[in-house]
Amino acid sequence: MKEVRRFGKKRKLSSRFVGQFEILEIIRQVAYRLALPPALLRVHNVFHVSMLRKYISDSSHVLSHDTLSLHENLSYEEKPVQILDKKDKVLRNKTIPLVKVLWKNSAVEEATLELESNMRENYP
Repeated sequence: MKEVRRFGKKRKLSSRFVGQFEILEIIRQVAYRLALPPALLRVHNVFHVSMLRKYISDSSHVLSHDTLSLHENLSYEEKPVQILDKKDKVLRNKTIPLVKVLWKNSAVEEATLELESNMRENYP
């Protein structure tokens, strides 16, 4: 289950926000209905204000909206793209080889350290 990440679940280096969407309707003072893309069809389109973040428009800011292929249970599979760095963690009696992995739907800042043996086993 390590390579499967669920929509909306926070991990240490995963981003919290999915994208910018238009507000269709203000249902109550704290509830908004959003215009979601067809890829997020199974996600309920009414959100509490605590789940939203204000977008300040900037003409130089260009957003790229990559489409995710979501499974039936709103999860998607992360695949490694590149190994950025190699590191050995030294403990008292042994050394653990680690690799810094860049994942498919993540930025360079969100790369994670994984065990080299696990990466060789799961992705030969």
